[in-house]
Amino acid sequence: MRDVAQWGLYKSFIQRELKEAIPNYREGYSSLELDAGFFRPDSILARDFSVLFAAMQFNDTKQEKVFRWLDLMAGCGIRALRWGLDAVLPISEQKRGLKNLEIWINDADLDRSNLIQRNLQPLSKKGIKLTFKNDFAEVLLARAYIDKCFFNLIDLDCFGSPNSLLQPVLRVLAFDGILMLSSTDGRSTTGHDRLAALRSLAAAARTHPASWEIALRLQLAAVARQAWLLGRGVEPLACFSDGRTFRVFVRFKRHLFHGEENQLGLIARCEICGEQSSQPLLNLKGWKDCSCGIGLARWEISGPLWLGPLQSPPTLSKIQELSNRFSVPIVGRSEKLIDRLRADEGIPVFSWSTHDIASRVPLEAPPSLDLMIKLLNAEGYLAFRSGVVPGHFRTNASLGELLRICEKKLVKGFK
Repeated sequence: MRDVAQWGLYKSFIQRELKEAIPNYREGYSSLELDAGFFRPDSILARDFSVLFAAMQFNDTKQEKVFRWLDLMAGCGIRALRWGLDAVLPISEQKRGLKNLEIWINDADLDRSNLIQRNLQPLSKKGIKLTFKNDFAEVLLARAYIDKCFFNLIDLDCFGSPNSLLQPVLRVLAFDGILMLSSTDGRSTTGHDRLAALRSLAAAARTHPASWEIALRLQLAAVARQAWLLGRGVEPLACFSDGRTFRVFVRFKRHLFHGEENQLGLIARCEICGEQSSQPLLNLKGWKDCSCGIGLARWEISGPLWLGPLQSPPTLSKIQELSNRFSVPIVGRSEKLIDRLRADEGIPVFSWSTHDIASRVPLEAPPSLDLMIKLLNAEGYLAFRSGVVPGHFRTNASLGELLRICEKKLVKGFK
């Protein structure tokens, strides 16, 4: 929020969005009071993931340092409450002690201050050190930087695009700290407002069948560029979307990993034949011919965006093991999402829809994902379900090979 006028508009919006207050709401081990401010119960998936990443971090008993977590735009305080109640596992609480944990809670709306403090009383009684702030995000981050106050975990869940806050956030994120970023700026990142994409992302965003994934890759690229300005690197841990909100969980590294700059590039799709191609910016050159024929390609190009992995399967396996071992209270949908993301690292970079492939052969009806994946595996290609875009599969086969396999195996019918 840049100024008071902008904050007033935002506040009016969120008060209209939630028509009725919910006096009591339960999630995980938390029970809290909600007012008429903006709150989305269906964002529980992102909150579950934040709890699991916090648990993973605090459960690392090899480190004896004090952990400092920041909920930058707290709303009703539910994330901080769940961190303190759900993420502090028994083994870490016994070995480390709560004296090594500080949770900062900030929300610029003074009217919600009393509500937040009431909701977080269980953490105070538990002995967790709490710091309450009512600052605009930019002010809190600037003061933290001046005071050399660094955070191991930051949740930035704002209305619209978070990109104006990326640089100040990264400046106060500790090495190996985790940034949990949410964006509701779906129109620009999915290619429906290209001018807004240029303003907020400094990138071209075009409509695409895998628009959710393109949006996540655009957001990751924005984070990476800001980290690189500081001479630091990034490691995506988990990325997903429900089509309205885009969630990115990133670890902030002291150094760039080898070849990290090659992960920034462009993705192109021919609007006629549907062929896809990509290039890293570091080796940018002319685009190859598509399946239309020599000289006929009409490439729609998106980027710069992130071409590397979207998920860290080892990290997802770790949080899954923690969840199972200590019965961390997450919903079944979160468990299924972890399974899907763990099975799809995010590379190869292209994903395909069976409906799109079937329309180009043509087939009377699209094949099932499982059948398409089985046929591709039988031909020696890598193929598996996309964990990011429902109904898509990821493969290293070209469009020409996809069409050849469909014509060979499916034109006479399939089950």
